[in-house]
Amino acid sequence: MTEYAGRGDPRRSMTLLWGTGEPPGRGPKPGLTVDGITAAAIEVADTEGLSALSMRRVADQLGKSPMALYTYVPGKAELLDLMLDRVLAELPTEYPVQGDWRAAAEAAARTSWAFYQRHPWVLQVSGARAALGPHEFDFYESQVRLFDGLGLSGVEVARTANVFVNFVRGAAKAVSDARAAEQATGVSDNEWWTARAPFLEELGPDIWTDRYPTITRLQEEHAFDQLDRPDDTTPYLEQEALDAFEFGLQRLLDGFEAFITTRQGRRAPVSRKRDRQG
Repeated sequence: MTEYAGRGDPRRSMTLLWGTGEPPGRGPKPGLTVDGITAAAIEVADTEGLSALSMRRVADQLGKSPMALYTYVPGKAELLDLMLDRVLAELPTEYPVQGDWRAAAEAAARTSWAFYQRHPWVLQVSGARAALGPHEFDFYESQVRLFDGLGLSGVEVARTANVFVNFVRGAAKAVSDARAAEQATGVSDNEWWTARAPFLEELGPDIWTDRYPTITRLQEEHAFDQLDRPDDTTPYLEQEALDAFEFGLQRLLDGFEAFITTRQGRRAPVSRKRDRQG
């Protein structure tokens, strides 16, 4: 199931996100708050998944009637925007790491990775449209700042940051999907593979050597073995996704480093320190 941010009423959503509504007047203290409703909705999504989220379910979580929520939040669409912006407030707004851009980028990647593991439902919300809340802008500011001041043009800074953010999100989703597969189907990776492996063996060795020679050679070179698994408790596909993140992050940063070096007019990367004069 994929949800989309920014589907609510534009004026009401933006007012709620930025807290620019009218202050409460005199009278009895309200029984609910936007912050409280948002926190309850996040708890539901964290523990039960985004598919369980509804205004009724959040009302149950708060011990209120659904109609009581609509006084504060117009509907689920606006609530989802509030949830996304609220959880993004958990992320740091800068990663100084003594001015070392690569160390800062790696720290940012791992921090975002941990964030997605805490809130996997965020990965079910399409990144095609933003909620445009203040903490979402804080997050993006922190990401473009990683690559600012390194001799890149404005367009290059923005595109480098976008590639970086999309890589981390995509890698995190691969892990999330691997974890969700067993929960959704009730079949473990080992059970899934064991049920299908005999059929592949029945095809005979010739089909592999003739039709898939590269896969066959890589198999013979143990390319698909997880020789460095930290333990045997992590499911195979999840471990594959974790390994791809670790390998891919370093190769991505290698590419950024080479690109930055080219833009700085250097023959070789003398230092990974941020060039404040670039």
